[in-house]
Amino acid sequence: MQLHKRDVVEAATTLLDSFGIADLTMRRLARELDVSPGALYWHFANKQQLLGAVADRILESVADADGPWRVRIGRLCTGLRDALLSHTDGAELVSASFAAGQSQRMTELLGHLTDAAVDAGVPVGQAELAARTVVYYVLGFTVDEQSRLQWDAAGAELPDEQSALTDDATARFRFGVEVLLNGMSVAEREPMLD
Repeated sequence: MQLHKRDVVEAATTLLDSFGIADLTMRRLARELDVSPGALYWHFANKQQLLGAVADRILESVADADGPWRVRIGRLCTGLRDALLSHTDGAELVSASFAAGQSQRMTELLGHLTDAAVDAGVPVGQAELAARTVVYYVLGFTVDEQSRLQWDAAGAELPDEQSALTDDATARFRFGVEVLLNGMSVAEREPMLD
């Protein structure tokens, strides 16, 4: 049986979902595929490249949005969060791949967010920074959310305070996105701070 790149990515995604990012190793993946670890390097130069391909696989479901800039950004944020939450450690893996410049799909999503920021009135020279701020919010929020879910599933004692941290996660997420959108809306009327 010939090993195809898509088979490697699917097997890696399955391992991620079953065991988490810490146990997603090239050696374990090779064992799962019943090949030598060297066979994986035929398809991927290194583990970072493989993780980038898995990140792209995770993000396949994030649809490009159309409509007014607020709607586009809101839908992209919601789609990104949903995709990240659909895989064990999805936010951590995508965040690491994005930081390493290994996810083509994140680059595409960043471009869509940058275009929406320009449409919001953010100066062209700062639009990508605004888009990255949105991405950082979604990734950071979702990493925190997944960590809390994992701690809860492990039976860990989490603070039981009545605070913004214990409210409905989706409501908190939407609030944060709305804060970002309102900030971009201000950019339409006022220059950004120096």
